[in-house]
Amino acid sequence: MIALLLFLFILGLLIVVHEFGHFITAKRTGVKVESFSLGFGPQIFRKKKAGTEYSLNLIPLGGYVELAGDNMEAYKGGKDEYLSQPLSKRFQIIFAGPFLNYIMGFLCFWLIFFAGYPSLTTKVGGLLDGYGAQEAGLRVGDRIIAIDDKQVQYWEDLQALVQAKKDAASVRLRIIRDNKETDLTVIVKNKEVADISGTRRNVGLLGITPYDEIVQVKHGIGESFILSVKKVFDLTVITYKALWGMITGRLPLRESITGPLGMFYITSKVAKLGIIAILHFIAVLSVNLAIFNLLPLPVLDGGHIILLGVEKIRGRHLGIKAEEIITRIGLSLIITLAVLVTFNDIFRLSDKIMRFFGKWF
Repeated sequence: MIALLLFLFILGLLIVVHEFGHFITAKRTGVKVESFSLGFGPQIFRKKKAGTEYSLNLIPLGGYVELAGDNMEAYKGGKDEYLSQPLSKRFQIIFAGPFLNYIMGFLCFWLIFFAGYPSLTTKVGGLLDGYGAQEAGLRVGDRIIAIDDKQVQYWEDLQALVQAKKDAASVRLRIIRDNKETDLTVIVKNKEVADISGTRRNVGLLGITPYDEIVQVKHGIGESFILSVKKVFDLTVITYKALWGMITGRLPLRESITGPLGMFYITSKVAKLGIIAILHFIAVLSVNLAIFNLLPLPVLDGGHIILLGVEKIRGRHLGIKAEEIITRIGLSLIITLAVLVTFNDIFRLSDKIMRFFGKWF
């Protein structure tokens, strides 16, 4: 039950932040907001204030902000209507939703880096047969403190340095064994692996696994700010690479996307790991929501931005008929995608989800 409530809270938070971006920007640019709705279906709560109707609906899988005169059929030419605004203001209103999701993701990452997060140390936990570490005499329990005179404290830093090495290259490891520093020369072996976008590449390996030793890593507020910017940028690049991998077929679609069921299952697992894991999950989802909404598909924010570009080139609004066709195509695409993603979750996670719900009964 706690997992379900947390899932609904996270989903609602992401939607409210996104729609609030559209809402507050519309208000600040003088556009009348007729309704601000969270969820779809039958209304649970409704209140009207300052000309805007606020509502909470039964199905919490989305939300919307309705602006006065936001389509040609409803447009009457009033100064406070959406289509009366110049292109620059309409772009601001559209882009504000994804932008606020980006800001939310950044703030969560900033808090994580500042408050502290768990990380594996460079202590060796295991040796793999046929790799350079075993042949060089590295032992379980050794702590690697430098690679080619570059200091390392955490496993991810060690991985980054070693994976960049070419096959048959040697690295000089400085280790601590029995409270004494020792140098070892280890031959790097390459292995082909698939990255997040499905592209196969060679990475260097020493043939070691981490020890189950975790420490809390904290950074100063300024350094945390910089690390957060880098994290959001890297996540954006990785996500677009993954999307391209799915489009080109290098990345299996079935294993690469998830919907509400998959998100709920992940939430149930993350909830057990503590507040930092929950914040990280929210940050990743928020950035991914921003990226998804910026895709150039009708109905999504990215599609509306594309239509603004078309309007700029044409010098006038699209006609009512063209708007209707584009909206229908967009809704059909989104509904089809939602159905496919849901069925994918059911087939991929059915056993795990049934076992989870089985604990309730």
